[in-house]
Amino acid sequence: MGEKKRREETQMPFVFERKNYKFMLIGIAVIILGFILMTGGGSDDPNVFNPAIYNWQRIRLAPALILIGFGIEVYAILLNPHKKD
Repeated sequence: MGEKKRREETQMPFVFERKNYKFMLIGIAVIILGFILMTGGGSDDPNVFNPAIYNWQRIRLAPALILIGFGIEVYAILLNPHKKD
């Protein structure tokens, strides 16, 4: 019995709680979505210009999603799950 108690005492606790990790995963998903939306729009032929590279999705939406994702990550790090609302 004493050995089990010593193992429990020496275990390192997690830095964050379950709620923090949920928000971190949501933030990472939003960042990945932003990078996915930013891809594409190129041309196979370097001599041909493709105006799709200046699409609203790539210029406005994708960077906004990436910044929002980083904001969610900061919130997840600073979130105190023990605080009562």
